[in-house]
Amino acid sequence: MSMSLEIRPVRADERLLWEPLWQGYLTFYKASLAPEITETTWARLMDPAEPMHVWGAFEGGKLLGIVQCVTHRTTWSTAWNCYLQDLFTVPEARGRGVARRLIEHVYQQAAGLGCYRVYWQTHESNAEAQVLYNKVAERSGFIVYRKNI
Repeated sequence: MSMSLEIRPVRADERLLWEPLWQGYLTFYKASLAPEITETTWARLMDPAEPMHVWGAFEGGKLLGIVQCVTHRTTWSTAWNCYLQDLFTVPEARGRGVARRLIEHVYQQAAGLGCYRVYWQTHESNAEAQVLYNKVAERSGFIVYRKNI
């Protein structure tokens, strides 16, 4: 990985850089969302009043990866949790340490926000990402259940 990698918030004027990575993330998980959901997601990520954050990994003006988080209260602590909801790197950046740097940045930011935990989930078939995740965090052992309402 080049030492010129910069991790910083994605700015409101960088939507055209962000959106292909967001769509790449959705495609990876074989998901599609209505355009108004992407609009709302972007608006929330850019609103400082929202407990949502987006950081990008930039190299030479090119956006190589994004990480999006939601901070929230929990019944298990007086401190907040940080849910690392979305992590995506462009294919040419994979294996170069970009995802690791984004995760480490989330750890730093979450600590600064007073969070006591960062957590995330991945699909059981995402074996390549799990190689990294097993190095930077511990598996909780919990199984996720959900029902759309």
